[in-house]
Amino acid sequence: MTDRPGQSLDSQPEPLPPGSRRQFLQGAAAAAVAVSGAVPLVHAGGSGTIKVGLVGCGGRGTGAADQALNADSDVKLVAMADAFQDRLDDSLSTLKSSTVGPRVDVPKDRQYAGFDAYKHVIDQVDVVLLTTPPHFRPLHFTYAVEKGVHAFVEKPMAVDGPGLRKFLKACQDAKSKDLSVVNGFCWRYFAPRRATMQQVADGKIGAIKAIETTYNSPGVWEPRKTREQCSSDMEYQMRNWYYYYWLSGDHIVEQAIHGIDTMGWATGDKQPTHCWGVGGRQSRTDAKYGNIYDHFSVVYEYPDGVRGYHHCRHWINTASQVKDYILGSDGVADVFGNSISGKNRWRYRSDKRPHDMYQSEHDELFAAIRAGKPLNNGAQAANSTLLALMGRAAAYTGKVVTPEMILKSKEDLSPREYAFGSLPTAPIPIPGVTSIA
Repeated sequence: MTDRPGQSLDSQPEPLPPGSRRQFLQGAAAAAVAVSGAVPLVHAGGSGTIKVGLVGCGGRGTGAADQALNADSDVKLVAMADAFQDRLDDSLSTLKSSTVGPRVDVPKDRQYAGFDAYKHVIDQVDVVLLTTPPHFRPLHFTYAVEKGVHAFVEKPMAVDGPGLRKFLKACQDAKSKDLSVVNGFCWRYFAPRRATMQQVADGKIGAIKAIETTYNSPGVWEPRKTREQCSSDMEYQMRNWYYYYWLSGDHIVEQAIHGIDTMGWATGDKQPTHCWGVGGRQSRTDAKYGNIYDHFSVVYEYPDGVRGYHHCRHWINTASQVKDYILGSDGVADVFGNSISGKNRWRYRSDKRPHDMYQSEHDELFAAIRAGKPLNNGAQAANSTLLALMGRAAAYTGKVVTPEMILKSKEDLSPREYAFGSLPTAPIPIPGVTSIA
């Protein structure tokens, strides 16, 4: 699986009601079909143009805007925001020159730069696309819900416990306001993967015993700016946001979380009792790589005896592997291979249709809005974010970590103020020294 221009692999339905894993997965699949099926394109509040705003104008945001404009025949992009004007300019230029260009209507007075720019966009749209660095997700999403705006929310949902609690509260408020909230766990929107997970839900591998997820890669983009090229510490860290855990959550939370989300999907989005693991910084040791780790290995233990094994690393010139396996009493599901081995052999048979998981996210969001049937899977995304935060904390501290330790944590990674000024880099976590506040 490869990235497409303007998109990334880092770029899936509500935590489970009481019931079995099978009931959940069958229900999720049925809901997806219902929402993405043929529905009349009628605005929930009457026919008309759906006004969309983009907050976060990087490659993922530009891709999301393109997909939103392709999801419905009467959608316009009317406002954009980013911390940096040059990022906004690049994104706008790309969109205007693309096939969706005729529906991009963002004049200068609806272009906003700075830390408060998101408010100006949200104040004048029906749907907002939230694709900034993850740190800002709870803040921006909460404001969108307060203003009664539907949202596409990229993953992850937060980078710390206080942020996750804020996001969960906003999810509840969105439900009470009948707002649609679709998350960016794109693998849950890929038709072959859905079919494979349905086989698991149908018991084709028997009882699940273990889940193995791996996200080993050379890493993402190199730091884009040097400190000398930036006017302040804050600008430098935000330009290179991936390498600072207060902004990205570290790569286990920002990227490898896709595998952790698959673990959540397979277990019915149940919370493990605890996890433990290791991690460190062995390959990317230069100061330009900020304060994040370059490898993690985490074991999650569930109440029913199931264990989840997650491994991820960013090492150049090493073997890459992005794979998920679900091991059962009667067989094994190769989730990326879309196949089942063992007692009930099965392989996904292509129906020759294109399956664009990125586009499906937006197709289902806008179909739900038009149908007046809110689709809110924010809490599922929060659960996967919780698992990733647990894994990071286990590696950072060397401790056994429970869900409650994250959900009750007071460790707020936010800077003292959102301003382009001095911002010392937080120290690299050291197991046995670093603690969970």
